[in-house]
Amino acid sequence: MSQRFAIQTEGLGRVYQLKRKRGETAPKTLVALEGVDSEVKQGELFGLLGPNGAGKTTLIKILTTLLLPTSGRALVDGIDIVQDPQEVRRRINMVSGGETCGYGLLTVEENLWMFTQFYGLTDRVARERINEMLEVVGLSDRRKTKSHFLSTGMKQKMNFARGFLNDPQILFLDEPTLGLDVQTSRVLRDFVKRWVRERPGKTLLLTTHYMAEADELCDRVAIIDKGKILACDTPANLKRRLQRASIFKLQTTPLEMSNRFSDLPGVSKFIEHQRNGHTELNFILENENVLVKILDAVQAGGGHLLSLEKREPTLEDVFIDLVGRGFGDEETPLEVEK
Repeated sequence: MSQRFAIQTEGLGRVYQLKRKRGETAPKTLVALEGVDSEVKQGELFGLLGPNGAGKTTLIKILTTLLLPTSGRALVDGIDIVQDPQEVRRRINMVSGGETCGYGLLTVEENLWMFTQFYGLTDRVARERINEMLEVVGLSDRRKTKSHFLSTGMKQKMNFARGFLNDPQILFLDEPTLGLDVQTSRVLRDFVKRWVRERPGKTLLLTTHYMAEADELCDRVAIIDKGKILACDTPANLKRRLQRASIFKLQTTPLEMSNRFSDLPGVSKFIEHQRNGHTELNFILENENVLVKILDAVQAGGGHLLSLEKREPTLEDVFIDLVGRGFGDEETPLEVEK
């Protein structure tokens, strides 16, 4: 394995031992990661996309030395995460969406100062970076506020700021804009792009449920499901996979038995959502002729067409094509009897 990559994995796997239920004799395991091979280049803003339970969090926990792999190998900044985890930790930082950090009795500024001391920053550098990050996340006027008085969104902003204080060589952002308003999310995305652009050689790995966010930010994207990498390329190249497909979005009145669409010949992929009292149907079709049969099925299901839109392929379409379901559609993890 070469050291010219910021992150490199080879045959990486993680299996969890499950507790036996009463009456069970054979032990069961849960496969979270299976033979993951990946390479993230230095200076790259790399995206990791996958549905709930796909293995994203497990992979990040392994790369940040919070969890040991059960097979394979991983290097972060050229350092083996098992052989020298302390050296890996000196070079990285991590921000998780929805995670709280620090102590409620400390002010925002005191919490951030505490982390700068954990990171070994000098007084001058610590003050400069705290002031800069408070300005970025819009918390300058809250620096003297005790953090237990902050809203959930403000705590997430403080957590985001904390991740950049030590100017890490490799930064892991796990759902960093989760629960934030649109304007704040836009500001943080702009900062992330600027941070990578202005620091050649710095690397950022991002997981997100927002496809537009990944499309806007990432140089390359890997799509993971059931513990395996299904595809890895630039967003543009991934979308090019579906250039020959016909992609339609239909909105109808509430439907009965909408699962009938997946059985229609020519329907490659089909995803349904219930939104604001109507049914939204997203199709990836082999050709447009199938649309007539879909409209007949809508009518047979007791629905009425409200709108019909043909679209160019998006990153979400690629995701659905590869995974077969949307982000919010969970699938039972793979359990195996030994």
